[in-house]
Amino acid sequence: MNKQWLQYKKTIALALGIGATFAMPPYYQIWILFICFGGLISMLANANSSKQAFALGYWFGFGFFAVGLSWITHALAMDLKSFWWLMPIALSASGAFFGLFVALSAWGSYFFRGIGAKTVAFAALWGGGEWLRSFLLTGFPWNLLGSALAFDHRLLQLASVAGTYTLSMLVIIISTLPLMVVKTKKRNAFWISIVAVVLILILLIFGMYRAQKLDNNESSDIKIRIVQPSIPQSMKWNYSQLEHNFEDYIEMSQEEGFADTNVVIWGETASTFPISMDREHLYQLLPAIPDDGFLITGSIDYFPDSDDRWLPVNAGIILQHGKGIVETYAKSHLVPFGEYIPLRRFIPAKLRPITKVIADFKAGSGVRTIHTDKLPPFGILVCYEVIFPHQVANKSDRPQWLINLTNDGWYGKSSGPYQHLVSAQLRAVEEGLTVVRAANSGISAIISRSGKIIKLIGLHERGNLDVMLPQNLDVETLYSKYGNTIPTVIMLLLLFMALGISVKTNK
Repeated sequence: MNKQWLQYKKTIALALGIGATFAMPPYYQIWILFICFGGLISMLANANSSKQAFALGYWFGFGFFAVGLSWITHALAMDLKSFWWLMPIALSASGAFFGLFVALSAWGSYFFRGIGAKTVAFAALWGGGEWLRSFLLTGFPWNLLGSALAFDHRLLQLASVAGTYTLSMLVIIISTLPLMVVKTKKRNAFWISIVAVVLILILLIFGMYRAQKLDNNESSDIKIRIVQPSIPQSMKWNYSQLEHNFEDYIEMSQEEGFADTNVVIWGETASTFPISMDREHLYQLLPAIPDDGFLITGSIDYFPDSDDRWLPVNAGIILQHGKGIVETYAKSHLVPFGEYIPLRRFIPAKLRPITKVIADFKAGSGVRTIHTDKLPPFGILVCYEVIFPHQVANKSDRPQWLINLTNDGWYGKSSGPYQHLVSAQLRAVEEGLTVVRAANSGISAIISRSGKIIKLIGLHERGNLDVMLPQNLDVETLYSKYGNTIPTVIMLLLLFMALGISVKTNK
């Protein structure tokens, strides 16, 4: 029986990793984590070598990331005839690379003795892996495990103290507690049960208390209109449709309710024309700026580099009534293989047709706070800049709210836009900042400083989202002040705890 189990162990680990993705947005089947992480830890506890533990972790991670990031293939489907063959490669590449982070966590847990020690060590190392993913090779901390708790914003509140990485570690520990109760001695099982109750109570009581305290928030007198035209991605950059798309944004902005609007917000690259240089289209959009108010839009722009070459930037542009363009923010965290090609000249000839449709964008100088004479100070994040914990707000000049301009039309009706929205929720909780999200095809939303979604327009719905900004936009959090120092300390404490349990088990 043991040999038969060993024969299929990698397949079982792969299946468990795939299963775990259904606990993530937008599915939230949390119960499956008890099976998937419980199963993985049980397998790791029976691993015969560190190499075997590495392999089990790798195949779990392969399944988790290949399926969890499967929305990436929707971008290739925009030109299915040319790039259909790349879709399985993209799926495999996601699993193959990101699976290594889980493999290393599983490998490290092998050196601890006892299922309790292995669980705690694995949780700590998983959190460390998520932190590494936030900056390694420019970083991609998408779909952090703590996102599984976003079905109720009250469960996210601990992120205001210790960040999403800590939520991820907590999810693993809680998911494996039933296994530890079954697999340990009665005396230890009692204490494990006590720990389980304490952890869950902390999560619930602190979450309910903080959310209740912050959610009782009156509205200000600043009215925002988010325009979501839901232009299909196949039409967004179609040359024959550019003028129509631009006019669509302008006409929707001026629909009923425009007269008392203070700020109109369009999504990422809503203007496919560089309005800072294109005077004709700049004048054309002026009627979309509210009287005595602002229009904030994503736009293509051009900045000079050190060689005086003008390179495109993915920009957020602020226009004020009677003044025109008053501020421009250039996206600073570019998407590899989306906005630039690393080592482009070394790309094989067969893949060069793909690289030709991807421009080399110039990166901005980093997140900053924008000050105007009529609005509370705010920061702009373009597209996936919002997924990076503790990298979304200027530390020396803290904003009161954030505007996330995105498109998400590339990813169709997949899990991607939902996962992206949850990233914005988590940044709101971590930083204690209100987040306003404008997406071309959805999901546009306004998210309170507690992470509560106040109002939204669903995926691929067309319309305007009119909402009043909350009176209290921000609250300082421990995480906003100390950042990843807190989850790093927690990771180290968990590793020391695992070591202590391991030593005690060996006696």
